[in-house]
Amino acid sequence: MKTFFLLILCSVSFGAFAQVYRHPSLLWIDTASTQQKDSYVAFRNTIEMQEDKKVQLQLCGASWYTVWVNGVFITEGPDRFSIKEPEYTSDVVTLRKGKNCIAIQVHYEGVTTRLLKNLNPFLFCRIVADGQEVKGKWKGLRLNAYTPAVGRINPQLAWVEWCDTRKLPLGWQQPAFDDREWKEPQPVDRGIAQLSPVEIASVKQLPMQPTLTASGTLVENYGYERDNISARFYLRDLHNESLPAQGVWRRYDLGRVRLGRPRFVLNLPRGAVVEFASSEYLQQNRVLPWINLSDGDSHNMDHYVANGGEQEFFPLTPKGGRFLEVHVLAPPAAVKFLREEYLERTYHDRVQGSFETSDTLLNRIWLTGIETYRACTEDAVIDNPTRERGQWTGDVTTVGMMIASTGFSDLRLLKRGLIQSALCARDDGMVAGLCPGGDAYLSSYAMQWLSGCMNYYRLTGDRSLLDTLYPYALHNLGAFEKFRTPEGISQQAGWAFIDWGYISKKPSADLALNLHYALALCDWLQWCKVLGKTADQAKYARIYQEVRNTLQQRIDEAYTDGTYKFERIGYHAVVLSVMLDLFKGSSRKDWINFLKTHILSCFPNNPAAPRLSDPASNNDQIITPYFSFYAFPLLIENGEMAFVLDQYKKCWGWALQDDRTTWLEVFDPRWSHSHQWSGSPTWQLTKYVLGLSPRFDEKERLYELSFVDNPLPFAKGSIPINGTDAVMNISWVREGNKVVYTLQTPVPVWLKTKLDGKEITRKVSGTVRLKWKAGE
Repeated sequence: MKTFFLLILCSVSFGAFAQVYRHPSLLWIDTASTQQKDSYVAFRNTIEMQEDKKVQLQLCGASWYTVWVNGVFITEGPDRFSIKEPEYTSDVVTLRKGKNCIAIQVHYEGVTTRLLKNLNPFLFCRIVADGQEVKGKWKGLRLNAYTPAVGRINPQLAWVEWCDTRKLPLGWQQPAFDDREWKEPQPVDRGIAQLSPVEIASVKQLPMQPTLTASGTLVENYGYERDNISARFYLRDLHNESLPAQGVWRRYDLGRVRLGRPRFVLNLPRGAVVEFASSEYLQQNRVLPWINLSDGDSHNMDHYVANGGEQEFFPLTPKGGRFLEVHVLAPPAAVKFLREEYLERTYHDRVQGSFETSDTLLNRIWLTGIETYRACTEDAVIDNPTRERGQWTGDVTTVGMMIASTGFSDLRLLKRGLIQSALCARDDGMVAGLCPGGDAYLSSYAMQWLSGCMNYYRLTGDRSLLDTLYPYALHNLGAFEKFRTPEGISQQAGWAFIDWGYISKKPSADLALNLHYALALCDWLQWCKVLGKTADQAKYARIYQEVRNTLQQRIDEAYTDGTYKFERIGYHAVVLSVMLDLFKGSSRKDWINFLKTHILSCFPNNPAAPRLSDPASNNDQIITPYFSFYAFPLLIENGEMAFVLDQYKKCWGWALQDDRTTWLEVFDPRWSHSHQWSGSPTWQLTKYVLGLSPRFDEKERLYELSFVDNPLPFAKGSIPINGTDAVMNISWVREGNKVVYTLQTPVPVWLKTKLDGKEITRKVSGTVRLKWKAGE
C-alpha cells in the first residue's frame, strides 16, 4: 500500500478567504468549444511550500470533478449553480513544506442532467494562502482509459464509468509524478463574468463500514461484454454448482438508501474485471442495476479493469442505493479483499433534533423521516438520491423545509433552493419547479414557492431573503395574470401538479390549483406587509378577493339541500378549501367526517383499494404520504390527534414493512424507496406532540407553544435553535388529569403561550415548567 500523508480539512463558506472573483481564470486542456461527451481530463498543480501552511481551495466546474491533495481524497463537486450566478466552493487543507500536488479529475459529461445544464467544460481552481493567490504549475492530460458513452446511469443523470485502469498514469495524484509530457491547460471563455462563494456549508463525505450479507462465486451467463451491461450483471449465476467458477461476488447492506460510492482496496491479477452495482431494494434477493421509473434505459453500476496487484477502486461519481453488489471476474483464489468501505455524500452529519414517546413505532417513524431527509440532501434538497438527484421546488418548499427545521439548525440548503428557483425563472417570470439542471415549470410549484419563502422567514427570521426575492416574486405573480380566466388560473400556465393519483374534475381551470393560488396570495400579502409595500399589497388584496370570490362560487356549486357534497369537490380541494375557510355553511364535523372516511377507504387502510402502481394510475380513491402535509394539520388542530397518530402507525407503519428504513415515495413499493416528502409525521410529531414551533418572523428566537392533547402518556425530545448549535430540550408527562410540561433552553428564547384565553409572550431561559389540565 502507498503511504498517504495526513491533511487537515475543514469546511468554510465565509471568512477572510471569501471573495467574488470577476473574470475568473477558467482552464481546460485546450480551447476547443466542442468536446467529446463522457470524457475525462486529469489536472495537476504542483506547488512548492516554504513551510507547512493552510490554504484554501476555491473550486468550480462545468461538470463533476474529484480532488486529491498529495494523493489523499479531499472533496468533489461542483455544487450545482445557475449560470446567472455561478458559485465556487471552498475547502481548507494544510500543504506541507516542500513539493505538493493538487490533483483534479474532471468528468466532462456533455449532457444536461438534473444537477446542471450542459456547459462547455472548464475547471476553476484558485489556491489562496494568507489572502494571496498561490499559482503553482498546472498541467493537464486527457485520459484515454475510459470508454465513452457506454451507457447513461439513466436519462436524468450522467454516465457509467467504464475504465481500464491499466491505461491510467500510475500515481498521477502524487507530488513525485513526472508530468513533463503533460500539456499546460489554457484559459477558456465560458461566458462566466464572475464567481461568488457558495453560501452553504461544504457537502460531507462520511465513511462507513457496509455490512457484508452474502458472498460466493459466479458464472457468466449472458452475451458479450457490452450487449446490455445491466442484464449481463444481473444474469450472472451466483449459485451455479455445475460450471467452473469465473469470479467472486459479495453483497452489502448500507443500512438505508444513501448517495455515495464504494472505496474498496483489492489485490487482483492484472486484467481482472471489477463491477459495482447498487439498488434501493433487492429483487429475488439480488441487486438490480436498473432504476425504476427512469423513463428510459438505466445502469446503476460501474466497470473497471484492474492494473494488477494491490489497488483502490473508487468510483468518481456517487450513485444512490441501499444494497451494493461487487462482482470480480478473475480466478477466485486470486481475489483478495483488503478494505471494504463506503463513502456517503450528504449535507448533514449530526442530527440535532430528537423525539421519543412510549410508542416505539412512532419513535421509529419520526427517525425514519429524519434519515430519509438526510439521504436526500447534498448540495441541495433532492427528491431522491438514486433516480435523479433533482432539486424540485415542491420538495424544498413543503415537507423538506419542515423536516429540516425539526432536525437541524442549518437551513441554508432551503434558502439556496428558493433562490435558485427564482434565478431559473421562465421567460415570463414563473419561477422554476425544477432547477438548475433540466429546468421544468410547474404552475402549482410556482405558487408553493411564494408560501415557501414566507415559511422560511417564519422559521428563520431572515428578512433579507424577502428583500432579495421580492422582484422575482412580483414577476412570478405577473406570469399568472395572463392565464387568469373567469374560472381561475388555466392549465395553460404550466404543469399543475397537485398530487400523484390526482384526477382534475375541471382540467380547464383546476380547482385545487386555484386554491393553491389563493393560499399563495395570502402569503404574498403578508410578504408585502413585512416589507411595507403598500401599493402592491393593495393591488393584490383586490386580486385575492376576486380569486376568493371565484373559488367561493365554485365551491358553493356543490352545496345542495343544506349541505356540501364533498365528493363532488374531491379530497384535495376540500383540504385546501378548509385552509381558506370557504365552507361557511357547513359544520366542522361534516368536512372532518368526509376526510376521515376518504382516508380510511384508501390503501393501505383498505387493502382492497386501488393501488398507485405507477404515475399513470390515477384514481379518486388514493392517498399519498405527501398530501398529509396539508391534510393532517387540519385534523390535528380540530380534535383528531388520536386519528392521525393511528394513521401514522397504520400507513407509515405499513411503509416500514420488509425492513425498509427510508420512506417510499408513495404507498407502493414500485416507486423510489427514499423520498423525503413522505416524512410529514416527523415535523408534525415535533410540532404538535412536543408542542413548540418557531415564529422568528414575529421576534428573534420566538417559539409558539401549540401543544395538542393526545392519548400518549409522555413525550420528550429536542428542537434545534436556528442559526446556533444549541437545542431546546422538551418533556411532558401526565400526572392524573394534569399535563406537566418542562422546557430547558441553554440560550434565552421568547415563548408565546395562551393562558386563560389570553396570549402571553415572555422571555425564558434555563428550565421552565408549565402545568395545565389535560384536554385544554
